[in-house]
Amino acid sequence: MDYQEKTMKTEKIYEGKIVNLRIDTVELPDKKYSKREIVEHPGSVGIIPITDDGHMILVKQFRKPIEKTILEIPAGKIEINEEPRETAKRELIEETGYSSNNLEFVLEFYTSPGFSNEKMYLFLATDLSKGEACPEYGEYIEVEKIKIDTLMDRIGKGEISDSKTIISILFCQKYIDQDE
Repeated sequence: MDYQEKTMKTEKIYEGKIVNLRIDTVELPDKKYSKREIVEHPGSVGIIPITDDGHMILVKQFRKPIEKTILEIPAGKIEINEEPRETAKRELIEETGYSSNNLEFVLEFYTSPGFSNEKMYLFLATDLSKGEACPEYGEYIEVEKIKIDTLMDRIGKGEISDSKTIISILFCQKYIDQDE
């Protein structure tokens, strides 16, 4: 059976700095109709910075949508006409002060395909050099350097709840295990 939904009508509801919102009227496979609320996002990157001594560089920041401070990998929105690799280099420096002499693409995934088209590109950053962070206006970030094993324990205890960060830590655990 073909499960595709045919878009019959699109209505733009909101256009913002970070996201746009539209409502699509779709024809379902059974020829009935439904509405889909869709968040349009230009895409984002996540960076997995690993130091030579096996620590991951993470950022701690308050996230208004969930009303709490969480630990996560450095990440950010891809700007217009910017390639994901360039975004990754920029965001790593802005949020952590670190730069990487070895930035490797790891994988891409959709963050929440049930309601958003946001695609995230993950990059592994090694051969790091420390510098000064320069967060954007309104960003209040604390940088932390934590061993991968400790992060695995924190996932198990439910202390890390950000999906891109969990994916990154699990990737790193495998990456480090392969190097040994």
